[in-house]
Amino acid sequence: MSDQTSEAQAEGRPSVGAELAQSLATEGQRRGKSRNVRALGRLIPFARAHLTDALLALVFLVFTASATLGISGALRLLVDHLTGQGGEAPTVRSVAPWFWLLSSVAVALAVGSALRYFFVTKLGERIVADLRKAVYRHILTLDPAFFLQTRTGEVLSRLTTDVQIVENLLATSISFALRNLLTLVGALVLLVIVSPQLTGLVLLVFPVVLAPLFLFGRQVRKLTTSAQDKFAAAVGFAGESLDALETVQAFGRERTAAERFGAAVEDSFATSLTRMRARALMTAMVIALVFGGIVFVFWLAVGAGLRGEMSWGQLFQFAFLAVMAGSSVGALGEVWGEVQKAAGAMERIAGLLDARPGIAPPAKPVPLPRPRGDVAFEAVTFAYPGRPDLPALKGFSLHVHPGERVALVGPSGSGKTTVFRLLLRFYDPQAGRVVLDGVDLRDADPAEVRARLALVAQDSALFSGSAAENVRFGREDASPEAILAAVRAAQAESFLEALPQGLDTPVGERARGLSGGQRQRLAIARALVREAPVLLLDEATSALDAENERLVQEALDRAMEGRTTLVIAHRLATVLKADRIVVMEEGRVVEEGTHHDLVAKGGLYARLAALQFGEAA
Repeated sequence: MSDQTSEAQAEGRPSVGAELAQSLATEGQRRGKSRNVRALGRLIPFARAHLTDALLALVFLVFTASATLGISGALRLLVDHLTGQGGEAPTVRSVAPWFWLLSSVAVALAVGSALRYFFVTKLGERIVADLRKAVYRHILTLDPAFFLQTRTGEVLSRLTTDVQIVENLLATSISFALRNLLTLVGALVLLVIVSPQLTGLVLLVFPVVLAPLFLFGRQVRKLTTSAQDKFAAAVGFAGESLDALETVQAFGRERTAAERFGAAVEDSFATSLTRMRARALMTAMVIALVFGGIVFVFWLAVGAGLRGEMSWGQLFQFAFLAVMAGSSVGALGEVWGEVQKAAGAMERIAGLLDARPGIAPPAKPVPLPRPRGDVAFEAVTFAYPGRPDLPALKGFSLHVHPGERVALVGPSGSGKTTVFRLLLRFYDPQAGRVVLDGVDLRDADPAEVRARLALVAQDSALFSGSAAENVRFGREDASPEAILAAVRAAQAESFLEALPQGLDTPVGERARGLSGGQRQRLAIARALVREAPVLLLDEATSALDAENERLVQEALDRAMEGRTTLVIAHRLATVLKADRIVVMEEGRVVEEGTHHDLVAKGGLYARLAALQFGEAA
């Protein structure tokens, strides 16, 4: 376990596993109360943003449904003509126009179906693309407190797998469902016109058909949500294992990790299998009830035709419409399972969209004055969410003047990293205030606050892409000249120029193609190009060997010139060069002064210096 992880636990942050369990339990209770597909209503604003495509999709849906129903009318006219009920004996010449009519309707149906597919699919794909962007954009606004409760793998599962389920509904199933729904309504209207009495019998079948739809549909939705939760847990574990793959392999735990992931996947599959059984049974019951009812009604229709109560053309039209209505109901029964599945997925996505960050810009943020780098903590008390009884800072006060270098030292759990988190406004204190250039951070826009800060952590996160792209991450509008100047100042030019494509060389995922010292210097270059007035160094050299520490320290010395600098440090070189050393214990400032003054006092710092620096203290 790293020093930072130990410090996080000591500072009272909640157990991630416990918080995740609580989060999932709360969400499970919320889902248990949901008894319909209202979650899919969250897609309406996305559809409204593309109203033209939505209207065109609706027009061609109505057109194709009308063309499908028009075939029944053309068929009725043809049969009446063939049976002589049209007033004249049929001939090859007289029959031809009716076949031309059938062909015309078929061509119109083909063209309308193509346009319907295009516009419905385009609309569905557009909605899903907007949904993906909206979910990811919202995730980026959530504060660290949210990710203490929900693992990254869980979030990624909702962003990928759940959105894919919704995409399947919108891109294919919804078109199929709407077409069948319009066909069903149109067929019922025409059935009433053809034979009201027999249509009444058809309608009596519908309640019997709809019962299994709702009975099994609800179960399908719940099982889908459960399966996705279990799969998300598997993805979360896989993400953790792959992120620490070297550790897994170093301890020979590949089989254990594979077995845990396999067990989670099998658990998800077992739930999916139960869902598939329920949906298969629902489909079988719907089709059996629909077509059983149609056969019965058709038998009655044939009797009416034989008694002369309706023409054979009417009989054929009624039979065609009845089969069409039955097929539509059966198709809707199948699609209903997809709708329930998508509703379960959309509930999980909505859980992300409904999450609100605890840190947000005020309604009228106070603009920050000209950058000076003046930092102050005034009687700050702070406890991490879920652990109010164990504050990480207790009445903490500190004033860092513009351009001053201040080192924070103290045992693990004393609150050093918490100071940085509050200054970056990842959290707000429960008491006291944090002030930057004279403005309380709670009154300012967090984005404006963070624009004045540059962070170099012990294990700085870098990204796939080139070295230049990683440096530009510090300031998006940085010119190539500014990037090169930052690289030189960070002592990174020599090793970057030795790469095959120089600064444009891809450095691999998380820059694993570079050594630890090279990554740190690249992170320092990223902080330098930011040109921020306040520099935060969180044990930036503690994990480096002597040679890399010397290079990185030289880069840090340049980075600190002309900037207010707060340093969390255990290394003697950094501490000696600080203008002031602030010693922390249990969330409070217990000593302040220079290295020599504090050693002479013989207090906590002297003991820490003796332990860490030996005789060099």
